[in-house]
Amino acid sequence: MAIVDDASARTRAGVMSDVALRVALDLDGSLESLGNSMTDLAEALEATADCSLVRFHSLSRSDEHSARLSLRPLWSPLWRRGRGAAIDALLPDVDVVHVAGLATPPTRRVPLIISVDDLRPLRGETRRYLRISQLRRAVEGGATLVASTHRARHEVQEVLEIDASRVAVVPPAVPRVPPVDAGADLVVNVTGLVDPLVELLPSLVRFVQPRGARVVVVASEKLNQRLKLLRLDVGLRSRREAREVLANARVVLHMSDGARFPSFAIAALSAGVPTLARATSINRELLSGAAALFSSDDDVLATLDELWDNPARRAVTIAAGRDRASDFAPAVAAQSYLALYRDVCRQRA
Repeated sequence: MAIVDDASARTRAGVMSDVALRVALDLDGSLESLGNSMTDLAEALEATADCSLVRFHSLSRSDEHSARLSLRPLWSPLWRRGRGAAIDALLPDVDVVHVAGLATPPTRRVPLIISVDDLRPLRGETRRYLRISQLRRAVEGGATLVASTHRARHEVQEVLEIDASRVAVVPPAVPRVPPVDAGADLVVNVTGLVDPLVELLPSLVRFVQPRGARVVVVASEKLNQRLKLLRLDVGLRSRREAREVLANARVVLHMSDGARFPSFAIAALSAGVPTLARATSINRELLSGAAALFSSDDDVLATLDELWDNPARRAVTIAAGRDRASDFAPAVAAQSYLALYRDVCRQRA
């Protein structure tokens, strides 16, 4: 008697859309300052009736809510290179595996989806050939890559020299945060831009001081150590404190090199905080019409003055921002990913 894999049989029967997909989701890998975007996605997926979820950790210890992977400490270094044991052989029966971090473990029977949320390893001086080789190897093995925007998709496709059909576009889940009604701070979120921020900070401090406010920078520990040496009257907070800082923001300035999805900016918009952001290609795609975009740092202060003191401009910006942010709610991301999961399962059948 032939042994028929249950997942394959269900897919061939054409009922993948009529039953709950069994999805394995890796919770290691999110770099978002407001929390783990994969955890937010997991909770949103579990809230649907269309998904049976298996959580796991590819690079860290399992907990009471995640599946235990046999010999994980042995396999983790190999998974960083796209090699090692097939991850689906270590998990309960699933239909698809979704990872989003440094680990890209091979699979034996089921499709693998890899969210590529950080473009820095694919760029210029930070270009890492290990990461590029790892992703190419995964695609050659049948994996589907996921970029957060169409511009990011083009960049991934170009660097890896792969067909566009191998890269899907699905924005990550952005956690909803409570509305901010009486914020007082100018909150500056920094990702990847150091020198422009250092030049701009003294002007920002001079802007807020007459208004009885303060500048609060959310950045990496390394950057905060550098900013301390400037001895400016600036609050320095770690990314772990991002939610707390956002809760007292009057305006957010999002300083980014465009290598990552602007989750902090979108969370600020959802909280009703007027937001400025650099006019990178990714920010133009996602934030145009909702955030105030600037091409030159020389334009920041004039725009900041409008968003800080002009009630009419603030009201329009807040309404537009909340409307745009709703497009990136965890429930929306969950439905988009469910559609992708079904699609790759059908293609694999």
